[in-house]
Amino acid sequence: MATHWRPAGKKCTVIGGSGFLGQHLVERLVEKDYSVNVFDIRKGFDNSKVQFFLGNLCEKEDLLPALQGVSLVFHCASPAPSSNNRELFYRVNYLGTKAVIEACKEAGVQKLVLTSSASVVFEGTDIKGGTEDLPYAKKPIDYYTETKILQEKEVLNASEPERNFFTTAIRPHGIFGPRDPQLVPVLIQAAKSGKMKFMIGDGKNLVDFTFVENVVHGHILAAEQLQRDSPLCGKAFHITNDEPIPFWEFLSRVLTGLHYDPPKYRIPYWLAYYLSLLFSLVLLLLSPLVTVHPTFTPMRVALAGTFHYYSCERAKRDLGYKPVVRLDEAISRTVKSYPHLRRAT
Repeated sequence: MATHWRPAGKKCTVIGGSGFLGQHLVERLVEKDYSVNVFDIRKGFDNSKVQFFLGNLCEKEDLLPALQGVSLVFHCASPAPSSNNRELFYRVNYLGTKAVIEACKEAGVQKLVLTSSASVVFEGTDIKGGTEDLPYAKKPIDYYTETKILQEKEVLNASEPERNFFTTAIRPHGIFGPRDPQLVPVLIQAAKSGKMKFMIGDGKNLVDFTFVENVVHGHILAAEQLQRDSPLCGKAFHITNDEPIPFWEFLSRVLTGLHYDPPKYRIPYWLAYYLSLLFSLVLLLLSPLVTVHPTFTPMRVALAGTFHYYSCERAKRDLGYKPVVRLDEAISRTVKSYPHLRRAT
């Protein structure tokens, strides 16, 4: 079978291509006629048009075969943000990323696009229309974010346009969509176990939730614009749906879409926050005796009760970004994709 010729710039590798964002990114790249390698610790799906390389991203020797003849790398591998394993985050997000940068340089890759997170600037207090000029969080909200900050700095500092190595970082916020293993399944699990009866705060706090296809679109635009003398080199870009929505309204729309009741009681934000602090303290005192992984943490309370939405102006200007799927459509497509989670009425 004759394979049809592609320009050199169209060969890319997606590190973490078996994950939620990774799979969506791979599908879109294949549609856009890229030749795609996936590097991951597991093979998450079958696609005859994609070549899989399995390995540990902390090992440069594992990475190199997946980068041969490749000019563009997307790095979107990460442990699940909900994990509590500090050492794992440090190893994968920080040491693994150092290995990725070294392997890219050794293999002659020219462009590296990192999936970062808008949370790298979030400290648990309101952010309204935050820009990329905000400083990194001095007190990151969790180990995941702490290591994402280290990772992003590493990637952006590695940009060497004079040596033909260009890097940029995409910072999505609140990614959701079909096949998402986190947000919707966790929400429905909480509803089933009766934990979704209360909303924290007055319900007015606006938050960005970003449809996965818009995040993918932002990544590909960045890759296509990333070159010598472009304003992208060594810079980070917020990618959102550009439609901030009250946090509890978003959750309620997903819940009611799957026939669950939305939260109907309210807890004042300050009360929830102090209760969660108290709860954390009690667990700390008991920690030699019991191990509990609390879902009710001060950080989760801050995420649920504060404003955190970001400006996409820089992405609009420098990437030509605008969302390809609006929020209403995105929520309805997401809800439809979970028939198995629908409550039997």
